[in-house]
Amino acid sequence: MGIAADIVIIVVAALLGALIAQRLKQPLSLGYILAGIVVGPHTGGITVGDTHEIEMLAEIGVALLLFALGLEFSLSELKPVRKIALLGTPIQITLSMAFGFGLGKALGWDTPQAIWLGAMISLSSTMVTLKTLTGKGLLGTLSSRVMIGILIVQDLAVIPMMIILPQLGNPEAGLPLLAMAAAKSVLFLFLMLYLGTRLLPWLLSYVAQWNSRELFILSTTAIGLGIGYATHLFGLSFAFGAFVAGMVLSESDYGHQALSDIIPLRDIFGLLFFTSVGMLLDPSFLLAHWDKVLALFLVVSLGKGTIFFLLARLFGYGNIVPLAVGFGLFQIGEFSFVLARVGLESKAIDQNLYSLVLAVSVFSMIVTPFAASLAAPLYNLKRRFLKPEPLQTENLPDHELSGHVVIAGGGRVGQHIARILSQLAVPCVIVELNHQRMLECKAANFPVIYGDMSQPTAIEAARVAAARLLLITTPSLVVSQAIVKLAHQLNPGLHIVARAEGVAQTRELYKNGVYMAVLPEMEAGLEIARQALLHLEIPVPVIQQYTDEVRQQLYAPMYSAQNYRLLAKLNTIKNLLEISWVEIIAGSPLIGVSLKEAAVRTRTGASVVGVVHEKAFHSNPKAEYAFAEGDLVAVVGNRQERRAFQDMALSPEKEMTAEFARELA
Repeated sequence: MGIAADIVIIVVAALLGALIAQRLKQPLSLGYILAGIVVGPHTGGITVGDTHEIEMLAEIGVALLLFALGLEFSLSELKPVRKIALLGTPIQITLSMAFGFGLGKALGWDTPQAIWLGAMISLSSTMVTLKTLTGKGLLGTLSSRVMIGILIVQDLAVIPMMIILPQLGNPEAGLPLLAMAAAKSVLFLFLMLYLGTRLLPWLLSYVAQWNSRELFILSTTAIGLGIGYATHLFGLSFAFGAFVAGMVLSESDYGHQALSDIIPLRDIFGLLFFTSVGMLLDPSFLLAHWDKVLALFLVVSLGKGTIFFLLARLFGYGNIVPLAVGFGLFQIGEFSFVLARVGLESKAIDQNLYSLVLAVSVFSMIVTPFAASLAAPLYNLKRRFLKPEPLQTENLPDHELSGHVVIAGGGRVGQHIARILSQLAVPCVIVELNHQRMLECKAANFPVIYGDMSQPTAIEAARVAAARLLLITTPSLVVSQAIVKLAHQLNPGLHIVARAEGVAQTRELYKNGVYMAVLPEMEAGLEIARQALLHLEIPVPVIQQYTDEVRQQLYAPMYSAQNYRLLAKLNTIKNLLEISWVEIIAGSPLIGVSLKEAAVRTRTGASVVGVVHEKAFHSNPKAEYAFAEGDLVAVVGNRQERRAFQDMALSPEKEMTAEFARELA
């Protein structure tokens, strides 16, 4: 069966490895790597026949991973970490290469091989890091954004490395190739940003009109892999092209659906990637050189982790972020395999170095999930013995916050809420991660804390333990879950209102202890529908019954069934009392007439329950109250009764009935 049999072997072995990893509460990727070792060509027994073909399929997994990453993370979300990504990553790569070069020279290798070692250890694993972050529910936090920003730039750096490193013996030939690659990259980005942003969304829009899920999935996959392959033919990275395609589609109306469709394919091909990594590892080489592999792993992990830690500190990140970045990116990544293969084919490195780097890389990938778990306890230990680092705050009151409202997110929604609360003299504080939004909140004189609400330091700085209410405005389920978990640890009885992006998210948030999950799109749709039904003169009770039924399906989990039915019934009864607002305009026969003289109740059947006069509201006005021009009068009654009152407030252009004129006279 050839490659088909190999795929069957890999899938079955990966399933067994994943079941074992799940049973041991470990990441599934660890089970995939161990499965690859078992079915690899170095272990005997049932083995994969054509490892090279599987490696080629694994490249699709890396491309789909970056395509999905592009769909999930827009440029706007990466803006807060652009400095460390664009400026810090080149510094990190340079320092790591220098560290690796010194390590290679210390081991007695010649200069070219020492440079190759530095280049290979400078890259971290996008696949392993994303899987680890996703498995631990940390995707979306500030730490994860810093790591993803660094990883993206690292993946882009592979292109010049693949061009320059083989030309170390002939640098004059390498510079023109590098210039050509840079020109190609600029041209590709120009085409994608100016043509792709118009063509790709239009293509998906055209396909979506057919209402074929299968055709939409096929189109999405073809776009990601097709553009990736086009960049490969163009002389650039396959994975780089797929990532840019995902970024372009993420800004369209079809980004969310494309992401949900591509995830299963990404996971299947990701399985092939991790098993192919395991198949490359030769257990006999590992046993024969275990001391050298272990020593190199420890030195590289410590040195590289320290570089990442210091880099995060250098760019102003504090609290848990430097630890999380150091423990999350210390490993040697999958693109190091690509570099190592290029070095082997160009005879720049020998088989011994290739096998050594491969063994250290696989071992570092296996250890990554365990190492990443150390960041939180080490940070808690640090906080226990050292003073916590202060967060930047603006406009906070001098007295200690208590009984206030905490708003997680200072975007348009968060600022709108803060504006309303400020007008009502309700104390509140905003916690915002984006520096530009923090400055906007500061300019509006809102109390604001610059920090990540999903981290303990920001939660404590906002005094959540003494808060009266927590409002989460971010649409990210993962971030909301992290905030809810930390908030309830400090204040178990705290009511939390969170924003959701669908019914599934709503139910998940209720499971996590959220008091109310709000669907902005659903509420907007209900209000538009209500206005349309009112315009069509549908009876208010019918409209209210419809909206109650819709909300009951989504919001009922916060109540017991009996309490919700009672509240819904009372709400419906309240809305049966229909109210209309009628303006007393110039020339109205009611101007100067008292409520008693008008005898509204006797003549129309409606009741006047309120009047807005010169911006002052008079509830249940007295019989002596005289109507004035510009008054807004609230009347209660059925449709005929309310319409009869409107006839009493006729405009000058309309003729007053003789009967009504006699009554007023």
